Amino acid sequence: MTDHFPQTTRPPMTLTIAGSEATGGAGAQADLKTFQELGSFGIIALTCIVSFDPKDSWNHRFVPVEPQVIAEQIEAVFGDYDADALDTVKLGMMGSPATISTVGQAIRERRPRHVVLDPVLICKGQEPGHALDTDNALKTELLPQATFVTPNHFETEQLSGMAVRSLEDLTAAAQEIHRISGAAVLAKGGVRLEGPEAVDVFVGEGGTEVLRAPKIGEHAVSGAGCSLAAAVAAKLSQGATPLEAARRAKEFVTAGIRQRVAGGTPFDALWQGGLRRSGASA
Repeated sequence: MTDHFPQTTRPPMTLTIAGSEATGGAGAQADLKTFQELGSFGIIALTCIVSFDPKDSWNHRFVPVEPQVIAEQIEAVFGDYDADALDTVKLGMMGSPATISTVGQAIRERRPRHVVLDPVLICKGQEPGHALDTDNALKTELLPQATFVTPNHFETEQLSGMAVRSLEDLTAAAQEIHRISGAAVLAKGGVRLEGPEAVDVFVGEGGTEVLRAPKIGEHAVSGAGCSLAAAVAAKLSQGATPLEAARRAKEFVTAGIRQRVAGGTPFDALWQGGLRRSGASA
């Protein structure tokens, strides 16, 4: 008699190297929920732990993970899954030059096909000198390795060196980041630009496309940036083109903002189950 075992399956896989955000609205928690909703097996290596302080106007409390521990997490992940199985990595909040150096080295050694960078260029609760050093390290260590970059309004201005006040500005800045980095770019205008629509601009090898959706409120929602980059990564892991991934990520985040979650913080959180609740297929 022959024993029968379930056939081993290998779904698309996506690794996020990012920070924990305790309330679940952003960071690695948002990434993992996004991967799951969009059909990618989610894996995480934590870089830091962020917990808002309800006794201090919800300011950030930031605790870095030791670089050696970060390196060991990444070693374990790639020891378990080879490059053929795990070819997509999303980079989120780093928090320090030491972390960026560790992660940058790990990416150079493994050379995943897709590196989606959410370029977090400001970290509240840290002294300006440290924050500036972190920003500069990100630009020199991680941006050159990225294949897809998802800057918000502030980050678009910082990476391009250009002021962004209009859709035309956003388009020019996204094209400049693409020129500098060689990566596909999805620059987020969101609620920061005037008008009834939340506009983002994609720039890649296939050209430039403006992605539009009606604005849902006039305030930013926690987790939107993390989830957008994670959605791009999830779709790339499944074989989507960068433009296809950008379009689907825009739909995913728009649905999540529409189904946002309110709590005690002064900002709402995106819900990654928005598409499922609306009845749309992920």
